Amino acid sequence: MTNSFNLNSYIQERCLLVEAAMERHLQWLDSPSLLREAMQYSLFAGGKRLRPVLTLAAAEACGAEHECALDAAVALEFVHTYSLIHDDLPAMDDDDLRRGKPTNHKVFGDGMAILAGDALLTEAFAIISLTQRKPETTVAMVRELAKDAGPQGMVAGQVIDILGQVATETDLLAMHSRKTGALLRAAVRLGAIAANASDKQLQTLTTYAEALGLCFQIVDDILDVVGNVNELGKEPGADARAGKKTIVDFWGVDKARTMVAQYTERAVASIEDFGPRGEHLRQLALNLSERSS
Repeated sequence: MTNSFNLNSYIQERCLLVEAAMERHLQWLDSPSLLREAMQYSLFAGGKRLRPVLTLAAAEACGAEHECALDAAVALEFVHTYSLIHDDLPAMDDDDLRRGKPTNHKVFGDGMAILAGDALLTEAFAIISLTQRKPETTVAMVRELAKDAGPQGMVAGQVIDILGQVATETDLLAMHSRKTGALLRAAVRLGAIAANASDKQLQTLTTYAEALGLCFQIVDDILDVVGNVNELGKEPGADARAGKKTIVDFWGVDKARTMVAQYTERAVASIEDFGPRGEHLRQLALNLSERSS
């Protein structure tokens, strides 16, 4: 059995767990049916489920069972989905397609899309707070998610993007570390916190996530130039049409691919001390660097 086959099976199994938990949580909500429908539409519109899978893999790397971090994995996917709904709105990126399907606001209207995003964001914190664990662990997880999803993390990156405050490659990498990297960092750190990781383990996983986040975004920038709509599920070239700088503008495709390899190597090297328990994280990093969508 190959590592690739093992990884694919692992991802599929973990995705099924996360999706079943998301479905259960939506069913519990005492909310207007149209709001739940809009939330569900984007939650189950496809996607790699990278963040929740990373959360579960990080918990396992720290020696815990994946169940201890399932609530955090679901919460992360709620927050990620909210960010995509809002990112697609006319006032932001004004996208018509997401994962090969009409974006949320194209189906439900701008107002309902905004509210669906709001609901997903706020419910994420409820999901974490409802799980039975040590109060100090819950507080640490809520604080982590708020920091990485909010004005110090993902939202800050989005603001930099909207304002067009990117003049150099350093500016661009700094924006990516917040806009994209912050939630990937939250993914592994939430898994580690749920697993009662040591400070050393937490720092190691943070280093891994930061390298992974840059790798992810550089691959995104490359695919925006060389990808096609069938693989991406959206029209490529969106950044160029919007006049936004990408890593490819500064480095070119060949150097960008070289940097993907370097950041992947950095991510893999950072988790060597985890030994066999870190194999899923290692394989996820390698898989991410080779993706075509």
